[in-house]
Amino acid sequence: MALRLAVQALSATLLSRAETTTPNKPPSKSNSKQQSQRPAGAAASATTTSRRRLATAAGAAVLASQLLPPVASSAAGTFDLRLTLPEKSSEEAEAVVRTHARNLLGVKRFIDAGAWRELQAALRASASNLKQDLYAIIQARPTGQRPELRRLYSDLFNSVTSLDYAARDKDELQVQEHYGNIVSALDEIFAKIT
Repeated sequence: MALRLAVQALSATLLSRAETTTPNKPPSKSNSKQQSQRPAGAAASATTTSRRRLATAAGAAVLASQLLPPVASSAAGTFDLRLTLPEKSSEEAEAVVRTHARNLLGVKRFIDAGAWRELQAALRASASNLKQDLYAIIQARPTGQRPELRRLYSDLFNSVTSLDYAARDKDELQVQEHYGNIVSALDEIFAKIT
């Protein structure tokens, strides 16, 4: 795959260079004096250089077609949409969401100790897992329940971000406030999803 991308990039580069120097381009009015002062040999040289570039690009395309295996016609030009789907099913997420929430609430020990860097690292690690789990659970809910859950989800992770910034600034009062917001947001979310 890497070889295919490298050859395609090389072919595209060579083709774009060849296209930028077209030999039959009419001279512009501002360059008409320069064109008339240029000897006939220079125009022939530009045409030759352009042809060489086109030949090189064509050669690269032929080489690429011979080196690379053919692509299946059904997969050509299609998008891989699996990237937009949650990584876990709703059942898998529900099985571990409480553990990840407990890990997020476990950052309290770093808040009490004033260990700001450790707090940020633990917060980021546990929040990313919880974020994926809650997203999978919300997506599996009926359409009518999703807006409220998304609002709570947003409130929760806005508080996580604010806690991260407060820890960076070593603002203990803000850290305590945002941690309280996280606890209440988690309580509301779990009341709605259970």
